[in-house]
Amino acid sequence: MSIIPFLSQASFDPEMTDTLASAFDIAWQRIKTSGSPLAADEIASVTREALAKRIIAAAQTGERDKNRIVENALSSFVLHSGARPPST
Repeated sequence: MSIIPFLSQASFDPEMTDTLASAFDIAWQRIKTSGSPLAADEIASVTREALAKRIIAAAQTGERDKNRIVENALSSFVLHSGARPPST
């Protein structure tokens, strides 16, 4: 699953779409490799959808830096889930 299906309700140029797709892939990989329960098969699709929405929301506020988008999305998971942040 990629972020692309979630972009249908947002309007971004091709370069920003690529940036968001890359940010999503990086953030998801960090969640998976962290051992977080958020990556468990039973809830992975829900986690990925929430991650995509957070990444899109960051871009809609004007953020364009991929690394800041990733960090913002991951930090919101830590704040809302009580999980430890995935290490970089």
